[in-house]
Amino acid sequence: MTSHLQTTRRHFFGITGGLAAGALLANRPAVAFHSALERPTFATIGLRNQGWHITSKSFKFADFVALADVDANVLAENVDKVQKNQGKKPDSYKDYREILARKDIDAVMIATPDHWHTKIAVEAMYAGKDVYCEKPLTLTIAEGKLIERVVKETGRVFQVGTMQRTESEQRFLLAVALVKHGRIGKVTKVTCGINGMEASPVIPEVPVPNGLDWDFWLGPAPKVAYRALPELREGYGGGVPLYSNAHYSFRNWHEYSGGKLTDWGAHHVDIACWAIGASDTGPSLIQPKSYKLPVPYKDGHPTVADQYNAATNFEILAKMPNDIEMIITSEGDNGIMFEGTEGRFFVNRGKITGKPVEELKDKPLPDGAIEEVYGGKVSENHTANFIDAMVSRKQPISDVWTHNRMLEICHLSNIAMRVGRELKWDPTKREIIGDDQANSFLSRPSRAGFEIEKRA
Repeated sequence: MTSHLQTTRRHFFGITGGLAAGALLANRPAVAFHSALERPTFATIGLRNQGWHITSKSFKFADFVALADVDANVLAENVDKVQKNQGKKPDSYKDYREILARKDIDAVMIATPDHWHTKIAVEAMYAGKDVYCEKPLTLTIAEGKLIERVVKETGRVFQVGTMQRTESEQRFLLAVALVKHGRIGKVTKVTCGINGMEASPVIPEVPVPNGLDWDFWLGPAPKVAYRALPELREGYGGGVPLYSNAHYSFRNWHEYSGGKLTDWGAHHVDIACWAIGASDTGPSLIQPKSYKLPVPYKDGHPTVADQYNAATNFEILAKMPNDIEMIITSEGDNGIMFEGTEGRFFVNRGKITGKPVEELKDKPLPDGAIEEVYGGKVSENHTANFIDAMVSRKQPISDVWTHNRMLEICHLSNIAMRVGRELKWDPTKREIIGDDQANSFLSRPSRAGFEIEKRA
């Protein structure tokens, strides 16, 4: 029987590449967009940092008619920025459901904190919208299975924001091509360096900032007090408290995310699995070789609520098919080291280095090798690939099935550290073998009043 994943892969090789704005106007798409000019109409839900990033790089391909955010200040700021960039003011909402109720919107881009992704994405698909959702797609493995079912049920196009598959000057595509063309022989080991993080000091309860609907921000997560310290974060994601249980720092709490394992892990483990041909399977074993949790845990749960609780340092071994060892580590350079019987090389967003790369000067890859990896002409950016898929009604390069398979490794790594032992994984049944306690972390209930609604 042909699996849906196999069907999706055939779709990859039917993708013709990204469409420039002019091509969108010149060629009538397979489906009619709502815009009179046959440009798709988009809305973005969740606007801080990545929300603005994916919106701003999509102006040339789509018209943004609506924005939503639970922080009134962030919402107003981004409405102004969108208006200045596209010359037309988008409508604004605190409640994303008002966007889903509109019939004139073709697709939504979701860049909320991770614990909101699944609820909004599922409801958007049932509302007839195509979806572009930031990584990591899910908070739990069960959420990934749900999204897969709804994509299949509704036939919606769904792009995950793992843009390394498209962008970064094709370095990661070259890395995948090098492995697939045997330039390091048989792969024996892949090391994903994803950085660690610092533990936090005690973070006190403080009044909720003006303009932020804290209860709505929490949404499906347990109801807790807002916490923050006065010091502000600088650089990317700056202008918010450096230490808090919201804003940029939500990534460091298991209630809302999965620490570095699902932040950078969602990027590099994805490329690693793609290269070694493990995008439709998973590990047999997850072993936490060393790790440090910043707070005490009991029965897999943190025992204090006023400090970050995701792992700060770690080295995880995942035993992958074909006797390949995958190491996920907080040490060393951020990037991926591929090692095989005939060489090794390293790749990250800024470089790709090693003897197999140097040898390309005299022994280049066959013509079309990069396009073969990508499944057609490489799009100019990740949104272009998404819109191409909206036209063809075929799943894009970062589909939910391959994303969930690799993200299971990241989720399992966090579970292994939380319960303090190695986990045996059945990649066919997609469950942990012989460990009821660990299996209990594969899903998580939603807070009352924030359950997923099947119809918008």
